[in-house]
Amino acid sequence: MTSITALLSRGAAGLEAASPLEFASLVLPRSPNTCLAAPGWHPGFKHLETPIYPVSTARLFAVLGQVAGEFPRTHPRGNWPERHQAQWVERSQIMNYPDIIVAEVVAAPNGGAGLFLYSHSLFGWSDMGVNRARVDRWLAALMRAA
Repeated sequence: MTSITALLSRGAAGLEAASPLEFASLVLPRSPNTCLAAPGWHPGFKHLETPIYPVSTARLFAVLGQVAGEFPRTHPRGNWPERHQAQWVERSQIMNYPDIIVAEVVAAPNGGAGLFLYSHSLFGWSDMGVNRARVDRWLAALMRAA
């Protein structure tokens, strides 16, 4: 992927092929242009804690796909239903910057479903809170829909 190709493309075009993300070994970058929301039992660093959803992992994953489709300029990038993980790219309205959103639904230890939701910029150092706001919007929409 070249920066020019990524910026001039639409949707997920112009980006490197998506591959599943291993949340257990995720190391966040030093830059502040990310936001990770994770279940409380996840031992690693997280910006936000996600609730336990009182539904099955399959149901939450299906709802997640529906919710993602409601956001403007958000396009599918990768989908691994066997691991309940999917990725999207959301492009900024004016500059067309691509940000990546990765979500994985996991079984909660005592029933229900947990969610990892990671949003990060591909370009720049600071995002002025864009990724945190996006994760907040997705979590609120998911809570209403689930």
